[in-house]
Amino acid sequence: MPFFNQKIPSDFTDSLRLDKYIAQSCPDMNRSKLKSGVCELLVNGKKAKLSSKVSAGDEIYFQWEDNIPDDIIPQNIPLNIIYEDENVTVVNKKQGMVTHPAAGNWDGTLVNALLYHWGREKISNEEKESPSRTLETRRPGIVHRLDKDTSGVIITAKNRNTEEYLASQFKNHKNLSKIYICICQGHPPVREGFIKTNITRDTRERKRFKACELEGSGKTALTKFKCIACFGPYSLMKVKIFTGRTHQIRVHLKFIGCPILGDSIYSKGTKGTSFEGASLMLHAYKLKISLPTSKEPVIFRASVPVRFKKVIKKLHETFSKSLPPEKPAFKIETLKTKKGHLLPLFKAKKGYGQWQK
Repeated sequence: MPFFNQKIPSDFTDSLRLDKYIAQSCPDMNRSKLKSGVCELLVNGKKAKLSSKVSAGDEIYFQWEDNIPDDIIPQNIPLNIIYEDENVTVVNKKQGMVTHPAAGNWDGTLVNALLYHWGREKISNEEKESPSRTLETRRPGIVHRLDKDTSGVIITAKNRNTEEYLASQFKNHKNLSKIYICICQGHPPVREGFIKTNITRDTRERKRFKACELEGSGKTALTKFKCIACFGPYSLMKVKIFTGRTHQIRVHLKFIGCPILGDSIYSKGTKGTSFEGASLMLHAYKLKISLPTSKEPVIFRASVPVRFKKVIKKLHETFSKSLPPEKPAFKIETLKTKKGHLLPLFKAKKGYGQWQK
């Protein structure tokens, strides 16, 4: 997807709208094309409108889509269905499947597979719709998402009322529980704890996000982790998230010094290790959520994938098992769990991209 990233010079004195500035600064771009094709528009890391005025020192970033296809078509793609009724379909999403159509991935997605499974018609693009509205209408039933290379449990809605009912739970996370398992490079500082930071897009590398202090830019993210076992330089972890930020688990585990094995964006890489070429070792294992027809929350589990079993088997064969310290050997703030236990709370400090004592 094409993108434009530029910082306005400090000697800039004109009074221009954002769309006019971009049209003047970006080759082959005009205001009409910008209005019809923009997918993401940020000024200083925050969402902005095309009508906004720009100032000296502002950092502008936007992405646009040149060719949105006319139709999103149903495709006969096999699905591993965990549960289904008249309102929901719960799927164990395979690694490598994109959740919904977006730039660069207009077919072969979970949405394409669900349209076929549900017996739905294709979704056509209305000519007068903006790209952002087009993308919204092309995500039927999607109330949350998993990254392309994250496998595991994902729930989808078959009708509008259910979509709103489920989406409200993902918005506030009050009656919702999402548990992931992952294999990491490195060990966490303690056996169990919380991570609380803001997460914002990395201005130097647009595909990455980074942890920053709670008073900084971005959105607040809260994660709870528990180390199940360490094997040599690797860790098997269980993670619960209380917010749903993009790349949250991947960013937070890197923040405390144990990036996920096989993470091409946030890890050290696997070349020369026992697991060279490993794919992302992150799996959405359990989802606890209320359904429109259930009085009590229902739990759905996605079985541990083969790629995990292979790596865990090799870890057992190659390394002895250990655990990180139960309590930190340093002073740190704590946060209380629902059961009343106090656990270490790892927070970001200004100017540091990784946790510091």
